[in-house]
Amino acid sequence: MQGSFRERYGPWALVAGASVGLGEAFARGLAARGLHLFLLARRTDVLEALASSLRQSAGVEVRVASVDLARPDLAAVLEETTQGVEIGLAVYNAAYAPIGEVLDRKLEDLMRIVDVNVRGPLVLARTLAPAMVSRGRGGLVLMSSMAGFQGAPRIATYAATKAFTTVLAESLWSELAPRGVDVIASCAGAIRTPGYAKTSKGDAPGTLDAVAVAERTLDALGRGPTVVPGATNQLARFVLGRMISRRAAIAIMARSTKELT
Repeated sequence: MQGSFRERYGPWALVAGASVGLGEAFARGLAARGLHLFLLARRTDVLEALASSLRQSAGVEVRVASVDLARPDLAAVLEETTQGVEIGLAVYNAAYAPIGEVLDRKLEDLMRIVDVNVRGPLVLARTLAPAMVSRGRGGLVLMSSMAGFQGAPRIATYAATKAFTTVLAESLWSELAPRGVDVIASCAGAIRTPGYAKTSKGDAPGTLDAVAVAERTLDALGRGPTVVPGATNQLARFVLGRMISRRAAIAIMARSTKELT
């Protein structure tokens, strides 16, 4: 399995938003599959510590770069940073998700959500996928969220950006599959990460460990266009999407997000 995964998606994987939590889980999962890693995030010290750990535990080469994924010249930065490195798999895990009603957030804060969650994955895909197409193999993993399946009060802009991410991945899945590039959107529920611990009073139903989400997402690559990790989350997706009205689904989300701080 490791050999076939590396042949399909190697030799290098890039993880955007790789420092802690789910990003770290993706990095460790990819290293275990034999891929060299290019890790991007803003916190260089955390990246360097993770890189050192992975070099020792998995015996892979790891490079890091401090990058603000909201910067307007992200495409040029990605091209320059990865020059000479054959990226066979790109994971866009980064997300910005401040909590609060739209009218209570500053406009610049809302626009940063769009920059990180919408522009970021679009730029990443458009910048890195052409080389994959030229080689006739590769993969893109775009982290989305179950929040994007319906309105989600108090995280409205975040939820809307995740709806974009899911549709973008589904569209790219259709466009790039005939060219040998696999694309998947991972529509996750709550994940036990340091960020989630700061905003939640406890585990929501269906909450998963970051490692479980990363592994189930990587295992589903090639069987896209979407995956919802976790049986409880899959059931919730079915109920919210098919068995009740949109109004009722939004009301359930409102009760859920009310607990976020």
